[in-house]
Amino acid sequence: MAASKLAEEEHLQFIQLALAEAEKCIPTPTAFCVGCLLVARWPAETDQPVILATGYSRELPGNTHAEANALSKAMTLSQAELAAMFPSAADIDLQSIMAHVDVYTTLEPCSVRTSGLAPCADALIKANVKRCFIGVGEPDDFVKCEGAQKLKDAGIEIVWMAGLEEECLRAARRGH
Repeated sequence: MAASKLAEEEHLQFIQLALAEAEKCIPTPTAFCVGCLLVARWPAETDQPVILATGYSRELPGNTHAEANALSKAMTLSQAELAAMFPSAADIDLQSIMAHVDVYTTLEPCSVRTSGLAPCADALIKANVKRCFIGVGEPDDFVKCEGAQKLKDAGIEIVWMAGLEEECLRAARRGH
């Protein structure tokens, strides 16, 4: 199998896992159900990917979003946990890993929060992630989202996962 076909199947598998995270959300009529995975390849693209953290909307207290929850969980990983995930890397630290992280999210990361909390696009930029694979753009149900453009402007590669838009949108609007 060609390397690009293998990579395409791998990306599809990770976005499907993000959809499974979205299914864990407790639906609400005033917010989307979103799932997210943070996947690291350390130190090179040829290394096996490692799921660093997962998250879904409202998983953690405080009206939280999927990407923010995955980032919060990643930030709590201990040095021993990181060493177990990346045994070939000596003295690995989370900041170094984040530059090799691909984000898989079912819905475009938010650029505006009506709650006043920090947008997920800003958190991903601050974390210095490498790429963001997005299932579908955020519809204008609540706000006008420009998260993908914000990430792109910050130098983060954006990959739209063609063919999953309906499934990701259906998951997002569950409970509406």
